[in-house]
Amino acid sequence: MTSPWDNPRARRSALEIAERLRTLSETERDMIRLVGTPGFRRWLDQIHNIGGCADPIYLAGRTTTRDAVTGAVMRVYTTADEPGGVLALRCGNRRETRCAPCSRIHAGDTFHLVRAGLLGGKEVPSTVTGHPRLFITLTAPGFGAVHRATDSRDRKCRPRRDGGECPHGRLIGCNQVHSEADPRVGQPICGRCYDYAAHVLWHAKAGALWNRTTILIRRHLAAAMGITQRTLNSHLRVSFAKVAEYQKRGAIHLHAVVRADGPSGPDDAPPPAVTAEILETVVRSAVGAAEARTPYAPGLGEHVISWGAEIDVHAIHSADSEIDGVPMTDEAVAAYIAKYVSKSVGEVGGIDRRITSAGEIGRLRVSPHVRALMGTCWRLGGVVELAPLRLRLWAHALGYRGHVLTKSRRYSTTYEQLRAARAEYRKTKAAGGSVPVDVPTDVESAWRYVRSGHTPAEAEIAAGVSQDLSRNRDVGRSELCNEEGRRDYD
Repeated sequence: MTSPWDNPRARRSALEIAERLRTLSETERDMIRLVGTPGFRRWLDQIHNIGGCADPIYLAGRTTTRDAVTGAVMRVYTTADEPGGVLALRCGNRRETRCAPCSRIHAGDTFHLVRAGLLGGKEVPSTVTGHPRLFITLTAPGFGAVHRATDSRDRKCRPRRDGGECPHGRLIGCNQVHSEADPRVGQPICGRCYDYAAHVLWHAKAGALWNRTTILIRRHLAAAMGITQRTLNSHLRVSFAKVAEYQKRGAIHLHAVVRADGPSGPDDAPPPAVTAEILETVVRSAVGAAEARTPYAPGLGEHVISWGAEIDVHAIHSADSEIDGVPMTDEAVAAYIAKYVSKSVGEVGGIDRRITSAGEIGRLRVSPHVRALMGTCWRLGGVVELAPLRLRLWAHALGYRGHVLTKSRRYSTTYEQLRAARAEYRKTKAAGGSVPVDVPTDVESAWRYVRSGHTPAEAEIAAGVSQDLSRNRDVGRSELCNEEGRRDYD
């Protein structure tokens, strides 16, 4: 039998191809492999279906849908005919730094969740627009002077004429001008003067401080109405929705919506005596009085945790209030909170994964300030008295262990309900009418995890799909706005 290598021309051609492949990058070689794989078009359809997810989960298995009454099989789906025998699903990560497509969906869910509590919808009546509603921003106290961005070339960072120095011999002022993009913004003027222990301990108790604040808001509101806190729920209820955001200095601050309802929740109007002005007075007094305490530890003592002096409280729909130059309307507040729910400590130079050792902190590519905060978390996490704070477990988050977004039960809908509605819509669409929606069904499923993530070429294609879908959404949104503008003009 003659071998292909006996032909000099074939041998030379094969060697030339191999030589060209060696000059290609890993991604380019993987792209050639991927495009030549049987089922590539179907795999591409899967990536489109999951919006170009950056870290998909691949499952293998089957789902059988039966008529709940007769037991007849109505639909069978199996991954046996899919490329590689697997189906790609979204990772569902809310962090924009980990997966932009999935974080965009999470931000959209947050927008609708917050918007429903302000305008109604999702089983919340539209009458909530007449209830007193506030948008508040709470900040952390100061732990030491840091460089700050200035909004004018005439405004210095921390101007000082006397040229004073701190105890460590560093200038305590800064006569320079920093833009928002300046890497020095948020960094301490003197790292040795900065109270890193107070910073991470404040983070560890910030969730407890917020809970204490909501309790005091209800207590002060009852006092303002001349009733006891125990009977407050028979007159009205107060609902909250808040999101945490990391500032440039690595400290969180909270944005929250506060709404007063009647005793049955959003379906009832609150008593006429409860106005937005009364609610604002109550919120300010409660924020000023709220405090939490850390466990006592030798050498550290007991830290009293309270809010910083910068507190913003605005009535929603207030004509003279703005968020970043945008009027304080229901839509603007919902969009503002949704914008931050996909952010994380990575926005200030941190990392989105947990730290496993003290040595790992020194190898991270982070700023000296963030590294010092992480190191402080690790060091204080070894103090027996502070063990309940779990500082080492949350060192990657600079000690903060609260949820990014929390809300009262009666504020509006839930993430679970929004996801269930989306899943039901997709299931009905995928069925293509083969399964009537009004027929009771039983579903039998058997799935197993196979792998996750992308190869280099798959990652490139998924990123392109995500960008195309994002661009299409932006164009569609622009066309919709133009259409509404023309309609209003006509």
